[in-house]
Amino acid sequence: MHPKNPHNNRYNLEVLIKAHPALEEFTHTIPSGTKTIDFSISKAVFHLNKALLLAHYNLTDWNIPDGYLCPPIPSRADYLLYLNDLLQQNNLSHTINILDIGTGANCIYPLLAVTLLGWDAVGCDSDAVAVKAAKNNVMATEDLLEKIEIRYQNNNAHIFKGIILPGEFYHATVCNPPFYASEEEANKSTLRKLKKLNPEKSVLELERNFKGRPNELWCNGGEALFIKRMVKQSVAFKEQVGWFSTLVSRSETLPKLYKLLIKLGATYETLQMQHGNKITRVVAWRFKE
Repeated sequence: MHPKNPHNNRYNLEVLIKAHPALEEFTHTIPSGTKTIDFSISKAVFHLNKALLLAHYNLTDWNIPDGYLCPPIPSRADYLLYLNDLLQQNNLSHTINILDIGTGANCIYPLLAVTLLGWDAVGCDSDAVAVKAAKNNVMATEDLLEKIEIRYQNNNAHIFKGIILPGEFYHATVCNPPFYASEEEANKSTLRKLKKLNPEKSVLELERNFKGRPNELWCNGGEALFIKRMVKQSVAFKEQVGWFSTLVSRSETLPKLYKLLIKLGATYETLQMQHGNKITRVVAWRFKE
């Protein structure tokens, strides 16, 4: 993880439980004597994330509707920290303003952008329930009200249009695209990961803990097609954005993405992140005259 990531060390569950007592119900002690949680249980992961946000990011409250995606906070913080390194190459001395594409009910990137880095943020989503939940998460902490705005994208065909308004400028956009091409693919991948965490549990038991709305996890063509659309649509807003960026889960997506960016006259950077044995990357691009 990034050297400045506040989650580089093991979670201090005592501190987290003090910040959010409801977490204690989902902890247990393993034979080594260490207290931990079962990461295959969605409620345990939710309460862990809530405790992290209350303990480390000074949020007053945070909630997501049942069935919506609960993101891993350390990796989301990493994305923003590596993006900050890229932005600081331009020696920015004023407040950075970012746009989060598909902010979700969790609103995690805007929340971390403000509390971790002191940025301003706009989050947008095409899911009305997610937009309402994201707004509630912002309103729950008074200090965030003037730093974060949540907007509803009423046209699924558009990624930036209708969200980036005339006269606005964003130093960067961020995005966690839908990774999978179908619900079946998403379910199979998630169940494989959960089974590794808890091989003794049945598939049926693990399925009951699977969370994530369709627009959060999959779309026709998967991440490759979604990112391709994003890149093509970004051209029309090249004067209003410093760096466009997106998480890219699959390495096989990269060659065609780079080829498209070059074709459209963009320059790009690839920011590589490692969490345990998992390697992910963020691709950032911009258009310079």
